[in-house]
Amino acid sequence: MALDFMVIFEDNNLIALLEGLWVTVSMTFMALILSAVLGLIIGLGRMSKQKWISVLCSWYLAWFRGTPLLVQLMILYYGLAIGMQVDLSASVAGVLGLGMYSAAYVSEIVRGAIQSIDKGQMEAGRSLGMSHGKTMLKVILPQAVRRMLPPLCNEFIALTKNSSLLSVITVSELMRAGNLIVSNNFRYFEIYIGIAVLYFLVNYSISVIIGRLERKLSVEGARA
Repeated sequence: MALDFMVIFEDNNLIALLEGLWVTVSMTFMALILSAVLGLIIGLGRMSKQKWISVLCSWYLAWFRGTPLLVQLMILYYGLAIGMQVDLSASVAGVLGLGMYSAAYVSEIVRGAIQSIDKGQMEAGRSLGMSHGKTMLKVILPQAVRRMLPPLCNEFIALTKNSSLLSVITVSELMRAGNLIVSNNFRYFEIYIGIAVLYFLVNYSISVIIGRLERKLSVEGARA
């Protein structure tokens, strides 16, 4: 059977793929916000002088980095409903699953960036009368953010690609939309190439945006 990429534009296939792409982007964006907030909390928690907080955050990190995302999604969507009668929608389970999984990796990025800042910065802030929290917020984190951006870009791109696993829990994202199209016309190569191009465009856009933000922060940092 000869290749025919025009099949992407037939029978509303492109519309279905774009609708799936919108679901992918919107859910990934919500998961990204969740992972950033959780990652910051866990990263700071790992450095806490309160041992129970540090241990709790370490266990979170160990669990989510040590188990596959697919298994975590299955537990959230199917396991909770059957075992504990907690019936989450596929979208909620998907955002929670992606966000909590990614937060484990974001937390290490946050912790590494903060610890890379010279300890004298904290001492200088404290000597000026600022509290530990205020010094962290006003002095340490602004410097750490610039160092976080490159690894965060990689993590957010990985998060976008990991969203393809949401098709397993019936989320109508890009991959599931493509699978439904393929089940009707059996044009595997053409449809999956189309899906790959859409993922590429999204991830390339993320790279460009983060790159520009990184350059902007570098210029501002140099001026400061």
